[in-house]
Amino acid sequence: MTARHVDIAIIGGGLVGASLGCALAPLIRRSGLNVAVIEAAALPSGGIEGYQPSFDARASAIAQGSRVHFQTLGVWPALAREAQPIATIHVSERGRLGATRLNAAELGVEALGYVMPNAWMGRVLHARLAEIDLAWHCPARVESIAPQAGGHRLALSDGHELQAGLTVLADGGRSGLKERLGIASRESAYRQTALIANLEVSRPHHGTAFERFTADGPLALLPLTGNRMELVWTHVAGAEHETLALSDGDFLARLQGMFGERVGRFKRVGQRHVYPLSLVTAEEPVRPGLAVLGNAAHALHPVAGQGFNLALRGVMDLIAALEQGLAEGRAAGDMAVLSAFEARRAHDRHNVIRFSDGLIRLFGVSHPLLSHARAAGLVGLNLAGPLRRALARRAMGLER
Repeated sequence: MTARHVDIAIIGGGLVGASLGCALAPLIRRSGLNVAVIEAAALPSGGIEGYQPSFDARASAIAQGSRVHFQTLGVWPALAREAQPIATIHVSERGRLGATRLNAAELGVEALGYVMPNAWMGRVLHARLAEIDLAWHCPARVESIAPQAGGHRLALSDGHELQAGLTVLADGGRSGLKERLGIASRESAYRQTALIANLEVSRPHHGTAFERFTADGPLALLPLTGNRMELVWTHVAGAEHETLALSDGDFLARLQGMFGERVGRFKRVGQRHVYPLSLVTAEEPVRPGLAVLGNAAHALHPVAGQGFNLALRGVMDLIAALEQGLAEGRAAGDMAVLSAFEARRAHDRHNVIRFSDGLIRLFGVSHPLLSHARAAGLVGLNLAGPLRRALARRAMGLER
């Protein structure tokens, strides 16, 4: 079979790959780029209008900087329909009086960030993709990928073959393609497991997100629309089995004892999911004709809610590098273009990883003197306005 040439092939049509497809729309229109998106999972029917909110839907925290990017992509008005603004972030350590609060009003922004269901984000992004002149292969898997002069040759499960000048791995690292290409990853296991579930609470949360550090790891509550919150409860690896085995009533009682009653009583818990936590970074985020994005490039601890926001900044940096390369007459997969992209990413990626990993290691050390120092630091941070505001701007993705 003769392979169809495309300038860019995006492997993975999830949140990161779909965002990249949407961001490419101006380049497709102005420069005539040929783009293909390959997604292994069949999409739900009904589009935006067929969306039915689910109590158990997984959600993501979207930083203020990411909202700006989504506005640029033209999808924010639709996304905002299911977005819960974060007005305040409350950070504390269990058993200590110290706490710090980041407030949107103090910073002069409408929200520190937003929380919205992943399923809704996916529907909105895919609806926008349907309006763009690109090839959509779904459901389809990449059966083989082979480097060749000028890019890579892809054989798809739907029978098509593509010759791609630039291939973007945005598949979350689950397909094994990264490993088949010989791209190694550095991995540091935290020996922790995250338990994710949605909760109904008895009091209005007023858009407050909570981050509470405990001896076993951080516990986060993110505000959702209505009287709902998403729970991210870190356990020492192996300890999650006992928590999973609890009845709903016993589960809520244990959580209440850990968290207290800042949002009243926990009234209902949805389906519980668990996954192990590690810091994973790809050692070669770019090669000639290849770029790695999203969780395929970096998987972070969820403590700071920065994983998807970091990935979206990667999308926008790749677009900026492609625009510059096209202006210079370079092909999308030219190593000079991809080196410029990686130069944009390296500093931001390093800072976010250092920040989130440092939080885990700082609050993961159990020592009385260090606990007192952490408490004093939280109190001091709450009192030090400029420092707190600088921290908030970084968390919002407005500074790198």
